Amino acid sequence: MESMIHQFAFFSQVPGWISWGSVILVFLIFAYRGAPLWLWAAAGLAALAGFQAPLWLFIGFVVLALIFNLKAIRRAILSGPLMKLLDALKILPAISETEQTAIDAGTVWVEGELFSGKPNLKRLNEETYPELTEKEQAFLDGPVEELCSMVTDWEVFQRKDFPKKAWAYMKEKRFFGLIIPEKYGGYNFSANAHSQIVAKLASRCGPLATTVMVPNSLGPAELLMHYGTQAQKDYYLPRLAKGEEIPCFALTEPNAGSDAGSMMSYGVVFRDDDGELCLRLNWDKRYITLAAISTVIGLAFKLSDPDNLLGKGENPGITAALIPSATKGVELGKRHDPLGVPFYNCPTRGKNVVVPIDAIIGGKEGAGIGWRMLMESLAVGRGISLPAQSIGGARTATRAAGAYAAIRKQFGLNIGKFEGIEEPLARIGGYTYLMDAARGYICGALDQGEKPAVVTAIAKYNFTELGREIINDAMDITGGAGISRGPRNIFAHSYIAMPIAITVEGANILTRTLIIFGQGAIRSHPYALKEIQALMEKDVKKFDNHFWKHIGHVVQNEIRAGMLSFTRGRLARSPVSGPAAKYYRKLAWASASFAFMADIALGSYGGALKMKEKLAGRYADILSWMFLATATLRRFEAEGRRTEDLDYFTWAMDHSFYRIQTAFDEIYSEITVPGLTWLFRGPVAMWSRLNRIGKKPSDITGHKVAQAMQQRGDQRDRITRGIYIPASRDEALGKFEYALELIEQSFPVYKKLYKATKSREIPKDHVLKQLEPALVKGIITEEEAGMVKKTEDARFDAILVDEFTLIEYNSGIASAPHSEGLKNPEMDSVIF
Repeated sequence: MESMIHQFAFFSQVPGWISWGSVILVFLIFAYRGAPLWLWAAAGLAALAGFQAPLWLFIGFVVLALIFNLKAIRRAILSGPLMKLLDALKILPAISETEQTAIDAGTVWVEGELFSGKPNLKRLNEETYPELTEKEQAFLDGPVEELCSMVTDWEVFQRKDFPKKAWAYMKEKRFFGLIIPEKYGGYNFSANAHSQIVAKLASRCGPLATTVMVPNSLGPAELLMHYGTQAQKDYYLPRLAKGEEIPCFALTEPNAGSDAGSMMSYGVVFRDDDGELCLRLNWDKRYITLAAISTVIGLAFKLSDPDNLLGKGENPGITAALIPSATKGVELGKRHDPLGVPFYNCPTRGKNVVVPIDAIIGGKEGAGIGWRMLMESLAVGRGISLPAQSIGGARTATRAAGAYAAIRKQFGLNIGKFEGIEEPLARIGGYTYLMDAARGYICGALDQGEKPAVVTAIAKYNFTELGREIINDAMDITGGAGISRGPRNIFAHSYIAMPIAITVEGANILTRTLIIFGQGAIRSHPYALKEIQALMEKDVKKFDNHFWKHIGHVVQNEIRAGMLSFTRGRLARSPVSGPAAKYYRKLAWASASFAFMADIALGSYGGALKMKEKLAGRYADILSWMFLATATLRRFEAEGRRTEDLDYFTWAMDHSFYRIQTAFDEIYSEITVPGLTWLFRGPVAMWSRLNRIGKKPSDITGHKVAQAMQQRGDQRDRITRGIYIPASRDEALGKFEYALELIEQSFPVYKKLYKATKSREIPKDHVLKQLEPALVKGIITEEEAGMVKKTEDARFDAILVDEFTLIEYNSGIASAPHSEGLKNPEMDSVIF
């Protein structure tokens, strides 16, 4: 900073336009770097002295400098009256008790850096990127692999349940105790392992993943571990780990979905005939996973204590308790039918159910803090379960759709060579690389003790939305094979089930428009929450401290955004060299622009910003894609900048910044800024479109990704790591793997036949009909002809769809489709 002052003083002695240029330069440097207020005052005095300003101007500047730099004077003259004005005008949003609890839940992680406008890129690149322990990998390779082999997705959907041996195996191998500490009989696995286990199960059977995932997510075990009494832990956790207790957690009601705080289920504290404190509960819950087969219900309800027996007032608030399912008055045994997906999703009701006060999780002390328990647990679980399911489906789609594109032929070519197929293939592969990066990045943070509520909301929303795009693309690529249900169909059930993932754990519309930016703008912003709290507490000192820092923050980000935009991010310093460097600089540019525009929205709309959900959704898109880009950068660096992954990495990064640019364009088109709307919708919007931060991935990059997905080898195995690949060639994915292997092995023979066709040595025809003339002319050997025949048999078998007799179809049970053993009609004319 001293060198800045000396530089300014030197240039201020130089007359004419050079002095003005120097003043502007120093102003930009100070603003870009965020110089403190006293340094601005000193520089201003030096400038006025150098320009020999009039005395009145000099005195006026000194007075202003004193007002802004002396806090006691500033509070009395400016901050106090301003605070009263803001409070009267309701410029900043008021926060309800439930909103405050949700905001306080969890921690601020790297999203705080992105919100700052000046992210510490070095920190972002050094966050933990986890690996599995030997014990965790052994569980994946052993029990998880074995469990996958016990079920098939088709049979589960047909019979609407798992085989008894699969249920028994889940209990025997403690699949419901993944997160429970070892001293209670669980595994105490990391978030990374938990995620990988769910992902692998999802690659085999969606309902299987859901059944294992729910007890290990937001439910009794998670709540007991963090909030339960020692007696509750000692009793329930060993039983939950061994599967002796099947848990569910009942939160959603007919009138309380996304607005869970409006629940009507209630409990009343009273003394029984023996003088013991008890609860009398009544509830009506729906959409509760595992409820119909549960033995213990985690129940959220509003607690009232009319006689203040707990000493927490007459209405302590939302509370969580554990209710044995066999308790008198509990109603179970029914189930919903969520799009025909056969996991247990059920209603449960209770009428005058009486349990001891110790049923409250955490005992008496847990009364009234259920909402905080739920929000803190959701801040973690939302980043594991549904993202893991989504990445399991994405990896499977990458492997299967890539193989299908190489196997399936039309117009004499593998369909994967057509650009129309390459485009969705590239999306599948690029999204999978990006999602897996974010999965690892988030799990690394969770394993370090972070509970980043905004980031896990980003994960839940974006993983499920991208998962929806992936499954739609996979269905488009496979065409008729995608829509014909049966054991051979890999994608249909995932396609059917996708809206469920979109809906649960915070419906995606709500998550995007209210949570990601709505909570993020308050929770992750460096000053907003502190200012709101100061207003609510009427604390002038605290308000003064944060408000003026906030003003400096806005000015700094305005200048940073402008300078980074004009230089296309080149002023930012990347923490790495190589292919990732330019993207880190773009990230700094995007962050500065986002932070400045976020403050413009907060200042323009104030408390009304809550209702500007369409605008908030666009801000959420920018924050989401900045985070996804950050995670992708971290993965690329953590994995050693693999050259073979460069195309996947480039596609993912280019797409991320394209989505950021799209959201900025939409914000500039719609934002209303008092007195300045014309500026943002006109010149600023035009400049943004001319000087785009990102554009769509190039066709060349997409081509390379699509082709890589169709080639066997280490890269394809890494991109799709962790999925269940059946060894049997009787299963759909096994058929794909076998056919792809033969296609690769026989490629040199096909090349010979292609050249002979081009030179007109053999007639143009189906490859099987070319074998005999090719043999006669010595173009290929008998062994090579046999290899082609074997390959075409495998290719034909892989593209078949299932067929059922009318009796089988009408009965709803079809375990042996009649497509097995069908013969390739082209073989009838082949003679050897």
